[in-house]
Amino acid sequence: MSLNTAHANNGVLIYAGEGIMLFCDHVTMEFSGQDRPEFKGVKTGRLYLTTHRMIFNSQNLKDPLLSFSFPFCTMKDVELEQPMFGANFIKGKVRAQKDGGFIGEAKFKLHFKHGGAIEYGQAMLEAAGRVSRNFPFPDQPPAYVPPSGPWQNASPPMYAPPNGGYYGWVPPTNAFPNAPPADSVYMSDMPPPYPGLNTGGGYQPNGYNSKANEAAAVGTAYYDPNTHYAYVPPPYSNDAPPSYEESKDKKFK
Repeated sequence: MSLNTAHANNGVLIYAGEGIMLFCDHVTMEFSGQDRPEFKGVKTGRLYLTTHRMIFNSQNLKDPLLSFSFPFCTMKDVELEQPMFGANFIKGKVRAQKDGGFIGEAKFKLHFKHGGAIEYGQAMLEAAGRVSRNFPFPDQPPAYVPPSGPWQNASPPMYAPPNGGYYGWVPPTNAFPNAPPADSVYMSDMPPPYPGLNTGGGYQPNGYNSKANEAAAVGTAYYDPNTHYAYVPPPYSNDAPPSYEESKDKKFK
């Protein structure tokens, strides 16, 4: 995770090649387990589910927490709660990345004022499960790498998933039909420093080396224990996706 690194010009800042799959406004977030002022109080803002992570942007520009980034590889124990009395919500834990702005882990709760918690949570678990299956998450998240500048307005195709989805899975855009406001999505020149849904077998983060190239050439997997980055062959397109229950039970660790 990283603190206050995913916003720019009152909008969201994503990496080059990262795509926004779902967008939801009027979301509230609460943190616990941390004493820093950025984590105090109830936050209200916008939530983005991208091909690589979840991003929260606060609507209060005076709040010490302006944005919060949740790479899939930093989340664990994510659950969808459906209380008998009260609104559905999502809860989980996020582990700090080295140089990401805090130490340890924080618990979070997400409430959706206009509904959609279950649909969003299922999509997040599905996306994270697919990424983890192809690029197993390390025990410790990789160090945070800040987006490189300059950045520019992202093109409209980055606002929504492709028509065919990702390896046969289509995010529930029917539950979240709105796109981010025009001129509110900015893109860095830097590619994502961790894998995502649209990574494919050619994932090349910073530090990608000749061993990974050799692995790609012969179709075998490769893992670098120093950087925690991996190459795996592309998944077969007819691979059966994990069910919602399988994703929920996994509770990413």
